[in-house]
Amino acid sequence: MLIQASNDFRKKGQAAIFSIILFIIVYILLFISAIALTVACVTGGIMMIAAKPMFFTLMIGLGLASFGLLIFYFLIKFLFKKHINDRSFLTEITQRDEPELFAMISEIVKETGTDFPKKVYLSYDVNASVFYDSTFWSMFLPIKKNLTIGIGLVNACTKQELKAIIAHEFGHFSQRSMKVGSYVYNVNQIIFNLVNDDESYRNTIQNWANASGYFAIFAELALKFTQGIQWVLAKMYSFVNIRHMALSREMEFHADEVAANIAGSLALEESLLRMDLADNSYNNVINFYESKIKDSKASKNIYKEQAFVMGFLAKESELEMKHDLPVVKLEEAGIFNKSKLNIENQWASHPSTEDRVARLRRLNIQKESDNRTARSLFKNFEQTEEKLTQKLFSNVQYESERSNLEFDHFKEEFETTYNKDTFDKIFNNYYDNKSPDRFDLETSIPSDENLSFDELFGKDKVEIAYNLIALENDKNTIESISKKELKIKTFDYDGTKYKASEAKNLIPKLENEIRSLKEEVTANDINIYHYFLRKAKEQNREYEFRTYYSDFVNYEASYEEQFKLYLELNDAYAFVSVTTPFEQIKKNFRKHIPLESKLKDELKNILTNPLLESDITEEACKDLQYYVDNQLIYFNNNEYFNDDLQHLFFAINSYQYYTARNYFLLKKRLLDQMSILEKNV
Repeated sequence: MLIQASNDFRKKGQAAIFSIILFIIVYILLFISAIALTVACVTGGIMMIAAKPMFFTLMIGLGLASFGLLIFYFLIKFLFKKHINDRSFLTEITQRDEPELFAMISEIVKETGTDFPKKVYLSYDVNASVFYDSTFWSMFLPIKKNLTIGIGLVNACTKQELKAIIAHEFGHFSQRSMKVGSYVYNVNQIIFNLVNDDESYRNTIQNWANASGYFAIFAELALKFTQGIQWVLAKMYSFVNIRHMALSREMEFHADEVAANIAGSLALEESLLRMDLADNSYNNVINFYESKIKDSKASKNIYKEQAFVMGFLAKESELEMKHDLPVVKLEEAGIFNKSKLNIENQWASHPSTEDRVARLRRLNIQKESDNRTARSLFKNFEQTEEKLTQKLFSNVQYESERSNLEFDHFKEEFETTYNKDTFDKIFNNYYDNKSPDRFDLETSIPSDENLSFDELFGKDKVEIAYNLIALENDKNTIESISKKELKIKTFDYDGTKYKASEAKNLIPKLENEIRSLKEEVTANDINIYHYFLRKAKEQNREYEFRTYYSDFVNYEASYEEQFKLYLELNDAYAFVSVTTPFEQIKKNFRKHIPLESKLKDELKNILTNPLLESDITEEACKDLQYYVDNQLIYFNNNEYFNDDLQHLFFAINSYQYYTARNYFLLKKRLLDQMSILEKNV
């Protein structure tokens, strides 16, 4: 299969090659300079020893020679660096284990014109990848790749979709034109290692310095000198890396085209759009069991639970099903992203899903599909799922003997937790990323008393709310550009290209749009309030509704100050994690006594808050109460008291968590009340 490289790919490839050539020129100049310096230092050292042989000149001569050699070694150490991928989380499988899966891989390999993978592994997550252990010599010597297939991925796609995904991975290595990507990647790694990965080099210098006080002077000089070289290389890394990332995005499009030619455009498109849901479902299950570690509860089959969560979330979002899998449409995937700002992310190695789908649709390659579940490629997929689940949980440390949670219990607990932590769907996601607006509840007047529930929470009102959120985010980003906090040359806003220097001129326009949209959103929120107030009066629940609404808006008004206290506490005690003189440590703790008193007062309110009662575990309550009731000593006799410090930082983090949790629960209580009022017709 031969696929012509696009013009963009060729341009990005040429830019990447130019950056490599420039790096090579800079590196050669540094290398020649290092050789000259090394020869000069070694010659100078020998001449010094020969001129006046004595212990002092011997040590100085050796030190001078070592200075040159250490600089030279710094510039060639990458030749011996080998990148070894961690395989501890992987499970190797063979053709004997899974003949049908290997048959599909063979078919893909044949069609893409690549070599069969050296090894095939199963991983835990929702992903597929090709990897290899690399060295500098990988650019010149043929090297076999390994294939990794995530069980969480297999669980979330059809056979045709899995074929498309694996074909995409091998597509990166199938075309002659793609080899430039490998060269750019390796050069990028070399510069990165030279700039950042210098721990072993520093250890070498330190060991040499420890040998003698004479050598320590030259070792320090070598370190300072190499820091200067690193500064030059860091600039080169930035230059090469930007072009590497730009090329990587084009390589993704190229690999997508390979996959589309093998498995069809639709298979790759539908799998791409479902991946976020599949990954989110997997992570939901992982997070669920993280909360069960204290109860020594694990899962027998985490992937069966992933499939349940994926179906549950799809049903909640009213997604259609196809081949027993949710279908996520492109417009649904980006329904809440109303941003008009487009900044080409020079540091992203992958294009957006939207861009990839758009290209796949333009290709529109049709292929006969096998839409049976990808699970059917395995001899006994459930047994494989259970085996990897057991391996995953074997890495977790439990205080008592571990037991598995029954699947029916998982479903029940997950649904209960989900419903507890989400808002009723009748609001059409209106409140998912915004809260009821604050306004004077007594003097506010509705602009239209005849609006129905469906009109108040209709698609147009939801869009206005999300347009406002997007505008505020865009304005913040553009302000960062104008202040040069975000260093870019150009950006697109609402289809118009701007220079970075023009960003400040755009801000007043955005502020006017934000002001106008805020008025619309607030007007709608006032109408909503009066709509439910009428409902509450009709159902004799006026006092309850007013109380819940005012409790929330009052808490929201103070929430920013509460979060500010959390930030102050973090800043105040940051000195604990850095080297600080003893006297300064004592002064710091004395200085922050009033701030700690504020924290204790806030925690007292949290511990007596009935809304948080079910959220604060017995153990957390006990620890927080101990902290509130006692004057802890954090530092004495020139040493920290770690147990008391742990209580302090647990209290600070708990304060932040429970203030945010209280905010959510007050909002949910209000929205649940509104939901009840609407449903009690």
